[in-house]
Amino acid sequence: MHALIVVAHPDPTSLTHAVAAQIAEGIAASGSQNTFEIADLAAESFDPRFTLADVALHLKEAEPLPDVAAEHARIDRADALVLVYPVYWWSFPGLLKGWIDRVFTQGWAYEEDADGKLIKKLHRLPIHLIGLGGASQRTYVRHGYSDAMKTQIDHGIFGYCGARVATSELLLASDAGFPDAHLDTAREIGSGIFASHAATQAEAIEA
Repeated sequence: MHALIVVAHPDPTSLTHAVAAQIAEGIAASGSQNTFEIADLAAESFDPRFTLADVALHLKEAEPLPDVAAEHARIDRADALVLVYPVYWWSFPGLLKGWIDRVFTQGWAYEEDADGKLIKKLHRLPIHLIGLGGASQRTYVRHGYSDAMKTQIDHGIFGYCGARVATSELLLASDAGFPDAHLDTAREIGSGIFASHAATQAEAIEA
């Protein structure tokens, strides 16, 4: 099983990158057959700008640009998609949002047929969301930010494409044991990403 871990933070020494690395370690430790790839959008200089070429793709008037096609192929190789990101203004940072805008395209992530019916095309892909925020849990709850983010991201983006959100975590600076506890949590998340698949295989062998 193979996971694609997408990281959107410009500083490779950031806690965001450290969390992504621990998720990767958890995946590797969960079974010799489990692999991962880390997509560092900042280091790779992914262009998040939605241009006329992206509009043409949306309208089915053009093929994907090479960078978008490469991301499609990278996700198609994955059995799970993990997004690790800092929370900016109660959402994704612009780099990650632009990646979603450009990569989760009509014809690949979803399809609107001639009758306007929505066809969801990413049912096979479990999603794991790990956001790192600076505000307290109390702030997120009091103002409804947690629910708003789940509506926008979990349901609005991935639900629209049919992808199941298996993990949706906010790791906050106010959490007990910050920041070391977040690294432990990240490793646990990584170790569990393919756990259900391994359990299913074990049951099949025993049967």
